[in-house]
Amino acid sequence: MAWMFLLLSGLAEVSGVTFLKLSKGFTRFKPTLGAIISGAFSFYFLSRALQEIPISTAYGIWTGIGSAGGVLLGMYLFSESRDIRKLIFIGMIITGVIGLRVVGGGH
Repeated sequence: MAWMFLLLSGLAEVSGVTFLKLSKGFTRFKPTLGAIISGAFSFYFLSRALQEIPISTAYGIWTGIGSAGGVLLGMYLFSESRDIRKLIFIGMIITGVIGLRVVGGGH
């Protein structure tokens, strides 16, 4: 279950950063509220995952999901650059996340 909590935490992190972008510097109420709620869920699920998964593994995976997800959603929702080099580096982050899962321990 800890790995599911970690995945949910990462997805909430991606949601939170997307709401941050939409909040336009906390000047729009609904996206600001979405960012706050997403952030709370992200930290809650991360704290649950940390009960069983080592912090070195959990934090690396959490930030990897957030980084890769943020970049990919930025490309999709906000027409950010789809440069092939950027995609290669995102692939490296995803590979690192998978590697941490394989060797990271926990349940």
